[in-house]
Amino acid sequence: MVLDIYLSIFTLMLLSIGINILALKTKIPYTVLLVITGSCLVPLSKIEAFAFVTSFQLTPELLFFVFLPVLIFESAYNIKIRNIRENKFIISILAIVGLLISTFLIGYVGHWAFKLLGIDIPLLVTLLFGAIISATDPAAVLALFKEYGAPKRLTLIFEGESLFNDGTAFAIFLVLIGIIQHGYHGSTTVISGIISFFTMIAGGIIFGLMMGFLFSKLIEWVKGHQHLEITLTLLVAHFTFLLAELISEKWIINGHNVHISSIIATLVASLVIGNYGRFKMSAGVEEYMEKFWGYFAFLANSLVFILMGLLFARLSISLQVTLLPILIIILVVILARIISIYISVGIANQIKSEKNIPMNWQHLLSWGSLRGSLAVIMVLLIPDDLILPNWSYDFSIKDFIVAITIGCIYFSLLIKATTIGPVIRYLKIDVLLPYEKLSYYKSKALIYHNLVTLIESFHKHHQINKSQYQILSDKYLDLYQQACKQHQHQVIGENHVAENILQMYTLVIQKRELKRMFQHDEINESIYKKNLIILETQTERIEQDQSKLTSLNVYLNSRFSSLISRARKKQEQPQERYLYYRTQYTLINKVLDEIDQLKNSPLVEIFGDPNVFKNVTSIYQALKAKTIEQMQEEISSNRVLLDDLNEQSAKSFLHTAQYDTLKELHEHEIITSKLYVLLRKELND
Repeated sequence: MVLDIYLSIFTLMLLSIGINILALKTKIPYTVLLVITGSCLVPLSKIEAFAFVTSFQLTPELLFFVFLPVLIFESAYNIKIRNIRENKFIISILAIVGLLISTFLIGYVGHWAFKLLGIDIPLLVTLLFGAIISATDPAAVLALFKEYGAPKRLTLIFEGESLFNDGTAFAIFLVLIGIIQHGYHGSTTVISGIISFFTMIAGGIIFGLMMGFLFSKLIEWVKGHQHLEITLTLLVAHFTFLLAELISEKWIINGHNVHISSIIATLVASLVIGNYGRFKMSAGVEEYMEKFWGYFAFLANSLVFILMGLLFARLSISLQVTLLPILIIILVVILARIISIYISVGIANQIKSEKNIPMNWQHLLSWGSLRGSLAVIMVLLIPDDLILPNWSYDFSIKDFIVAITIGCIYFSLLIKATTIGPVIRYLKIDVLLPYEKLSYYKSKALIYHNLVTLIESFHKHHQINKSQYQILSDKYLDLYQQACKQHQHQVIGENHVAENILQMYTLVIQKRELKRMFQHDEINESIYKKNLIILETQTERIEQDQSKLTSLNVYLNSRFSSLISRARKKQEQPQERYLYYRTQYTLINKVLDEIDQLKNSPLVEIFGDPNVFKNVTSIYQALKAKTIEQMQEEISSNRVLLDDLNEQSAKSFLHTAQYDTLKELHEHEIITSKLYVLLRKELND
């Protein structure tokens, strides 16, 4: 039996790989193929040779305590709190108000619709189903959003809503389960439920912050020991989740359990690790983490969705009994989502605390609401013996909710997920911005230019003959020239767009150089974060085409100047101010060097107007002059102190350089592992 379970797990993993490859080739969403495959496994298991494939089954404990923390951490780790803060109102109103509207609409309308069918389903049961099905799952949607070119802000709003409404939905779910189990006692029950709901949310946030900062500190203490750093990041999600559950079970005040949301706690802790703790990690670990957690999320999602198909195929209720209720409740869920979106976004747009959400975005948010992992987890957590006094059916409450939940999930995956692409195109959400149109032709030109260079190299090294060289060279040179002409045609009258593209390039250069400086301990965390925020803000402004040619110079100067002046006011230490300016100086010099190289390369012609380079260069030269002036001010007033800082920086740089050199010698097998260990020990001593 144990052997069958292990064989089942590894077979399902192997199947998920094959399904992933099939999804890439057929362009069908991966999660859709997973649930279809899962449904096919039950008849397959009837064959004796394949009976083992269904030995591994989803259990509430496995889903809740193992898979869910992984899925939450992976989703939250890469979200920038700054972006959440910029869209906090719309995300909050969708995740809380929108979810509450959806839950109660599904509950009341579903209860009424079932009565019309002659099925007397108690209101508490339909409300419980409303809480389960109202939480959206970003697993399939976000991949489709990226593939079809949905705007970054829309993607962020959807991802933020999906993350935070998980905690809201689960809190409502627990409150309703409690009411069903202990009975409804009028206003006392309502007040108790409201208090419990907000306690779970607030408690989860506070506990999540504590755990996030605690583990960030632990990661900082073990920095340099990569295995320990990775282990701590693996522990933070599950420890936060399990401890939150333990506190909820053991913490009793005045005879009442004080619940805190384990989902919200894990989500907040993950956000802290992703936005604060990641800067405490070693360079190698920080780069590895995204792949590490991406793999675990892939594995968890694959098993959940493929086993979801098994769950549906093994329903104890006859499909003939549930088919009509499933079809009716699907319509109710669609209606509730539409109403909740338009009301929530309408409120947000009226208040105008953030940039308005356009109507075509609202349409996509209404349609692109897939359901998945959390709904399955919650429905399996319903107690098998959950019952109400007026429940008179042969099947249990849990069986009925499982049936209509899986039916809704199937609809969202098979119909909604497969139509998101056409809907995005129909709503014209994938329309390219001016800089993207220009980048399209520029990218083609760069690709063909590189190919022409490669063909010359092949011929030079006798990898192709003269005739082959001539044919290939003519072909790709012609494509290169066509792309250049198309690019230049786009540039006419749109020089500010070409400047935006070049400016985007310079921002990428600065980000890369800034990260290198931080990884080599040339700058501290504070300086790194401050500069990174500036660069990311500028990138977002240009991506949204908010920086025009007429204001680009003003924008950059004012942006740098305002942040620098604020930095001067906030930072009391002259070393910090000087290091900030010196970092700016290094980044600006790097940009100017790269622009000079680009101007002297054949690629310059794809920009068309040489004034593009001239204008952007003048911006950075002005910034360089201003930065030198600010550095001189600090030097003149703090000569001795700043000389000490320069000496410390040089020593730190040399300290890092000796380890880098040793590592390079070892990687290139110039020295043996024995010598590597010996030399490293000497350097440490």
